[in-house]
This record gives sequence, C-alpha cells and structure tokens, in this order.
Amino acid sequence: MKLSAPRDAILKPLQSVIGVVERRQTMPILSNVLLTSQGNRLHIAATDLEVELVAETEVEAEASGEITIPGRKLHDICRALPDGVNVELSVSGDRVTLKAARSRFTLSSLPAEDFPVVEEIAAQQDVRVDQHGLRKLLEKTHFSMAQQDVRYYLNGLLVEADGYTLRAVATDGHRLAMSELQLDTPAQKSEQVILPRKAVLELMRLLDGDGEVALALGTNHLRVQLGPIRFTSKLIDGRFPEYGRVIPSDVGRVITADCAVMRHSLQRAAILSNEKFRGVRLDVKDGTVTIRANNPDQEEAVEKLEVEYEGDEMEIGFNVNYLLDALGAVDDDRVQLGLSDANSSCLINSPAATDTKFVVMPMRL
Repeated sequence: MKLSAPRDAILKPLQSVIGVVERRQTMPILSNVLLTSQGNRLHIAATDLEVELVAETEVEAEASGEITIPGRKLHDICRALPDGVNVELSVSGDRVTLKAARSRFTLSSLPAEDFPVVEEIAAQQDVRVDQHGLRKLLEKTHFSMAQQDVRYYLNGLLVEADGYTLRAVATDGHRLAMSELQLDTPAQKSEQVILPRKAVLELMRLLDGDGEVALALGTNHLRVQLGPIRFTSKLIDGRFPEYGRVIPSDVGRVITADCAVMRHSLQRAAILSNEKFRGVRLDVKDGTVTIRANNPDQEEAVEKLEVEYEGDEMEIGFNVNYLLDALGAVDDDRVQLGLSDANSSCLINSPAATDTKFVVMPMRL
C-alpha cells in the first residue's frame, strides 16, 4: 500500500471513527484502525466489537492494499501536523511510514486479516429519516437509559418502527422517556430493536449534519449510513418492557408552569437535597407549588412558584435529577406535570407537543 492525500482528507474521517477506539484493549488489534485502499478511495474502519465505524475519503494511491495502524497514534500525529500539508503513507513489511513536510513517523502494524469486520447485516427493514429528527429522538430519551443494570435490556434504547412512526424509548425502571418522529414513507413492518448505550452516544456524536440518513434494521445489527460514514452496532438481545403500560393514560390533576422557572427552582432546591437519594418534596395547592429539600445536616431549601393548578392539595416526592432531566428535554416555554395521586407516576410533557413524554416514579421521603 502506498498513498498520499492532504492532511485534512485523512484527519476528518479519522475523527469520525476514533470514538470507538479504546486506548487500553484486551485485544491489541482493537486499538488499531483498518486502512483499506481501493483505487482512489481509502476506507478507515474502527471497532470495539460492539460498534463499528467506517469512513471513506479520496486519496491518490500508487498501490492498493490494506493494513491496520494504531488508531490513537495516527489520529494524534495527523492532528499535530500543520494545516494544508500533504501526507504520504507507505507500508513495508510490518512497518508503516508516514511522511509530511519535514516530519517522518514509523508505526508498527498488525495483519489486516485479523481485524474483525461486520459484513452484510441481513437487513429486515430499511427506513429513511431526517438527520435532525433522529438526533432529536436520541437527545430526548437517552438520559433515561439504565447504567450497568442486571436487566441488561434496560442498558440500551428501544428503537421501534411502526407504520409512519419511528419511536425511541428508554427506561431505567424509575423513569421513562419516549419520543416519536413521523416518517414520510411507512415502515414495511412493525419492528423493535434495542441499541446499546455506547452505540447511542456515538450515534448522537455523528448526527450533526443535514439531509437524510438510511437506517437498516437487521436481526442482530442496526446500520446507519451518514454520507461517507457507515455506523454499525450490535443489538441487545432481550425483550424490552411494555412501555405503553407505564405511561399514565388518565391524569386527573395537571400542573402547568413556566418550564425555565420550575427548572431553576428545582436546581436551587437540589443544592440542599440528600446527596445519596436526591429527593425533593412538592406541596401542590391552588396556584402554587412549594418545593422542599433537606439533608441529614438538618439544612433545608424552600422554593415557591406560581403555577396553573386547580384541584385538591397534594404532597409528593421525586428524585430531583429525574425531574431536571425531563424538564431539560422540554423545548416549549410551558410544561405540564400530570398527577393522579401521591403514589402514582408523574407524566411530564409540553402542552404544545405530544410527540415526547416523560414519566417519573414518585419516591417516599
């Protein structure tokens, strides 16, 4: 393999894939990126066995071939080179030489045939979706995923294609977030897949452009094509909870408030909440919500805010972090909190938008 290209032509695709390359790997090959040169196209691939990223760029190639190179080192070298410099890369045995202006680097390599790659994923369904819409789905729901839960299927995010709707749902057993996006063309069939946490976060990082993206849902993988970048992730094999049963359908008491004012009040009260349990108590009565927080040091915070509420007086406790996460994902100036009683879940959503809903379980204080 021998090729040359402007520094940015190599750095940009490297930056797209480097997120899945761990600095410390049990398998040395996973610290490397796979470079495959075919004609004037260079494919750069990285994987951690769960997520695979492949980016494509244009180069001038004297000789085609493929090789693996330490990913972080190659990325750091290219990033440290001056703008506009031309990079020459050549392979000799198990050594890769990189030349740029007056700089010369020699890196070790490992055989390309040892690099694990995901071939065809046997897609059961293809869905085309707006890139901004897909990013919004993930942003509105990802924070509700569990972390290291023994119920492994909660450590990911449900992606469901159902008719003209693409839906994302996440829950950790104490709260739930659901968001929906309308499709221009309907899905061929109703299908659910569970995307792992790392894949969700990596996909959010990549979704920063315009235009459509193509989602291919396979039996064991989800593949997303974002222009010159191909994202492939393994799926979590498990049965996601029936989330529809968790979302309250009949909330008799509705609090309508200024979203920013409520969020800031909760943030201030949270300063004196118990560091372990993060509980706050909401005392609700006509036109007013009083937020109270205290801790083992007998310190107390009290915040009062005016709201729209007509109904019986009620006292209910919540984890303040869960409320803040949900309020932070509401785009509207106004927010609604729907309650049935002090022992039932709270339904949080915008009065203007019904495509995104949040459910927070109460806690005893």
